[in-house]
Amino acid sequence: MGTPDARHVPVLLDRCLELLEPALTAPGERRRVVVDATLGLGGHTEAMLQRFPDVHVVGVDRDTEALARAQARLEPFGDRVTYAHAVYDELPDVLADAGLRRVDGVLFDLGVSSMQLDLADRGFAYAQDAPLDMRMTPGVGPTAADVLNTYPADRLARVLRVHGEEKFARRIADAVVAARETEPFTRSARLVELVRDSIPAAARRTGGHPAKRTFQALRIEVNDELAVYARALPAALDALAVGGRVVVLSYHSLEDRITKRTLADVTTLDVPHGLPVVPAGLEPRFRLLTRGAEQASEAEAADNPRARSVRLRAVERVAA
Repeated sequence: MGTPDARHVPVLLDRCLELLEPALTAPGERRRVVVDATLGLGGHTEAMLQRFPDVHVVGVDRDTEALARAQARLEPFGDRVTYAHAVYDELPDVLADAGLRRVDGVLFDLGVSSMQLDLADRGFAYAQDAPLDMRMTPGVGPTAADVLNTYPADRLARVLRVHGEEKFARRIADAVVAARETEPFTRSARLVELVRDSIPAAARRTGGHPAKRTFQALRIEVNDELAVYARALPAALDALAVGGRVVVLSYHSLEDRITKRTLADVTTLDVPHGLPVVPAGLEPRFRLLTRGAEQASEAEAADNPRARSVRLRAVERVAA
């Protein structure tokens, strides 16, 4: 399996640690616990364990390969890490299994991981010819090939339009349905070629790789990512102790929209506008720690391509 590649640099690492620090270093007798809800290769967790020597991390990932690699990387920290093979909307069950009622921090680093992109046989990367799999939990559920070969054109077009924000969704869907009559889709190179041919030449010259949005849409559909995250974020907020913080790194507008809406709901007063005094008990239970969505610096984006599209939002629990 080898040592995780040093090129896998955690996105906005220093800012994440800065935002979590007050919750993880607050005075008190009890052990501070943070959940890394998207453990991946363990880069963010490794940094937290190094900077905060009294912190315990619960590392969650649905990908068994990622968990194995993270465990190898984090072995020097021994029992300061608890590992959970789970989807992050299962957070309440993960915490119950660990004997935890409240935690002091939760970190979400959403989307596909560098490891998943680098493993060609997983089918996440449009730059490599590979089986059209894209499942974050290997061997569980339908694959991207299943979606391409069974969805009717209307449903497939909606997936591409909603999850991938693809302008030419209907053209691509119609082309897929026509092409699969001759031969089912099995590998990524054929899909990449079809998408390229379906998009007008003028549109192919802007916006990056022409298959990027299609692959994103299929990955989100296969793993039900948006619905899972829409359940996971409220569960994370509910699990926070007073003073605890949630930090979210998202990489496209659909994820960020869910984050923005959910955090707005819990940080907004639930009283009629214009009241001179907020009634006791109706104050917001959370406060925003970021003004809008923060982005990576130009220097970080140049050094780490994954950081180019990141949006960071964070919130703190201020009342039980």
